[in-house]
Amino acid sequence: MAHAPCPLQVITRLVDGGICAYAPAADAVGVLSPAVVFRPVAGDEAVDRAVSADLRRAYYTTLDAVVCVTADGAEVWRSAFEPKASERFGHWPGCALSADGLVLWVYRPDAMAGRDRPDQWVAVDAGTGAVLARADLETVGHGGHQLPHPAGGEMLLDVGEGQDGTAVYRASSADGRMDLVQYPWGDRCLVGLAPDGRRFMTVDHGQTDVAVHAYPGGEVCFTLTVDAFGHDPDGTYLEWSGGYLDQDTVIVTLVGETEDEEEWFRHYRVDAGSGRVRGELDAHGQHADDIQPLGDGSCLTTDPSGHPVRWIAG
Repeated sequence: MAHAPCPLQVITRLVDGGICAYAPAADAVGVLSPAVVFRPVAGDEAVDRAVSADLRRAYYTTLDAVVCVTADGAEVWRSAFEPKASERFGHWPGCALSADGLVLWVYRPDAMAGRDRPDQWVAVDAGTGAVLARADLETVGHGGHQLPHPAGGEMLLDVGEGQDGTAVYRASSADGRMDLVQYPWGDRCLVGLAPDGRRFMTVDHGQTDVAVHAYPGGEVCFTLTVDAFGHDPDGTYLEWSGGYLDQDTVIVTLVGETEDEEEWFRHYRVDAGSGRVRGELDAHGQHADDIQPLGDGSCLTTDPSGHPVRWIAG
């Protein structure tokens, strides 16, 4: 079934220390030019970033704070992570805006930062920086991958714990408290969320299978292993990349090595409802994880300049 293209969201990239925000027209292809470039406050180095839909404010995390700035470089608010990190490597705080732009969700890898406390997930008022709710997590994570649910204020979070696996959470914030749910897996990596928010996609941490789940409960709709794509599972793996090309199609990535030990990767289209493999997709990327599906039938790769390149899937 064909679906009308969903409106493009603001796309962001960190390029040469600047927070670049792109708002391409629906038919824009090729290397994208930023509509606005935000600069972190002097002395700050941005680790992660988000930009409001009206392109008036950018948010970024450093190792020790989350900060909001305007396009002219003015600092609107700053919320410090106390105490300062005693470790400088191996932890990357993350931030993401809710779909309505009202809440900034901040993942704090406090355990790896040496703050002598559990990791935290914090919901912050995007306008003022005031903490709306917070929760301790049972993780010792290096970084977090967040996906906003399109139909409300909920957020998904995948915490990567290196060789110890991953933890996937769902949360919403109301009345000063966080409604937090952890999915009952320690070995699945969150990859993508459907444009309508009714399903999401994960890949096994051991890279043996890909699954599509119902939202919000996480019930498995279908699972595919390497052999479903016509490859030998001995030496071929599912990569932790891909996602929803559109409402009806997910992109699944496989990686492996030739007999001459040369690495290769392939992207495949899969029917998002039935799990039927439709065939290969040339996403034009230079490596397996250089692909960002936008949910509207297009995807992004990265130009050598660091700016995104938009492709319409044929």
